[in-house]
This record gives sequence, C-alpha cells and structure tokens, in this order.
Amino acid sequence: MTETESDVAELLSRALGGDQRAWRILVGGLSALVAGVARTYRLGEADVSDVCQSTWCKLSQHLADLREPARLRGWLSTTARRQALRVLTDRRREVPAAGPEPAAGLPSPELAVLGAERDQALWRAVARLPPAHRELIRLLAGEPGLTQTQLAARLGIPPGSVGPLRRRALDRLRRALVAQGYDHA
Repeated sequence: MTETESDVAELLSRALGGDQRAWRILVGGLSALVAGVARTYRLGEADVSDVCQSTWCKLSQHLADLREPARLRGWLSTTARRQALRVLTDRRREVPAAGPEPAAGLPSPELAVLGAERDQALWRAVARLPPAHRELIRLLAGEPGLTQTQLAARLGIPPGSVGPLRRRALDRLRRALVAQGYDHA
C-alpha cells in the first residue's frame, strides 16, 4: 500500500523503468481508489472492473507522459471518472434486446413452431392431390396475383375451367386437412 505522494512517485518511477514489483504495488495500492471512483457512478461490478482495467491500461500507455508523478492519484481519479462516463454513454446507445414480449409483428416462438407444423401439414396434403390440383394450389400460393387468364395459360386449360378446378382442388385439400386433424379455424 502506498502512503505518501513521494512513495507513489518513487513506485511510478520504478514502474517506468520496468520494475514489475513496483507495478504490482501501485495497482494493489491504488485499485481501491479507481474502483471507488467508478462506483460513485452506480455502475455494476462488471462495469467497475472494466473501468478499472481501462484506467490502468491508459496509465500504462501514458506512463512516460506524466509530468508530475506525485499527482498520480489525481490522474487515476480523473481517468477513472472519464472511463465511467464513457461506459454510461455507451450504455445509453445500446438497444435492449426484446424481452419476453415478441417484437411487433413477430410471432412468439410457440406460435412460430405451430405455424411451421401447420405449413408442413398443408404441403404434405397438397403433395397428395392429383397433379392438376397440386399445380393450381402451388400457383395460387406462390403467385397470388395471377389472373384467371394467366392461371389458365399456365395450367394449359380454358379460362372458364379455372374456377371449377379451383373449387374442386380447395375442397379436396380441405377434406385432406380435416382428415389429418386440421380444420379451417
């Protein structure tokens, strides 16, 4: 533990010369000061540790630049204060992740799973339809904006046949889904 400013200046001078023991004594003796400054900003322990670490890193980077080593305590306090303010500023910029409520427009995980299961059951039922019905359902689902004439051209049938084919295909699909336990509700 350092006792006087002259002791701190001496340790700092030795640390600048590469004395690792002096570094350990400085860090051990002044870490409480740095942590105390960080705690005045009501930071959590993880943030206090970050402030301490970044403050000591700043000191190691600017060790040779210190003009008055006897004022190290003041330099550490000021640097810790700036680092704590940086943590607070960064925290204000963070966008919290969605909590238990799903984001607007997104289903909950349970609803997403149920929807995926429903979709799989639908497409399994479509796969068992006759080819003309299956192709019509795929066109209706994949390209909902197609006109009756466009559907007829894609299916190779007269335009007047699209409506009745659609009704038969959807009725058959509905019956297949009800047989699997799904109803229109």
